[in-house]
Amino acid sequence: MITLKINGKDYSFDGNPEMPLLWYLRDEIGLTGTKFGCGMALCGACTVHVDGVPARACVLPVGAINGPITTIESVSETPVGKAVQDAWTQVQVPQCGYCQSGQVMTASALLTQKPQPTDADIDAAMSGNICRCATYNRIRQAIHDAAQELG
Repeated sequence: MITLKINGKDYSFDGNPEMPLLWYLRDEIGLTGTKFGCGMALCGACTVHVDGVPARACVLPVGAINGPITTIESVSETPVGKAVQDAWTQVQVPQCGYCQSGQVMTASALLTQKPQPTDADIDAAMSGNICRCATYNRIRQAIHDAAQELG
């Protein structure tokens, strides 16, 4: 039996420890905000935080998790996550929206680690997140706006 802390709640898992976290989140406990993109940790759509660090849920086995998990469903409960989501809305980042949960999770982790990132910092941190609609300039602007809001 594995106990996971997800968005502040404890969950018990007694399945195959090799099951990717993404499928546990989506299929077992109904947290569908984390998206399936490529299944190979290349696109970033499935990004969650494990102990505050961005992780790709599509390839992360449940049995390998060592720390609390935060998903898009609760990231706005943190000041950084709320600022990022507010900036995303104000700058009108999403078009199709499919990649946005992963983008927001990655941006939130960046601003937690580096509160005043440069364009180069943003580009490096966000480079593993693919946006099919190519809203990269708006993503960068939203991150700068969130950083300014957080002061």
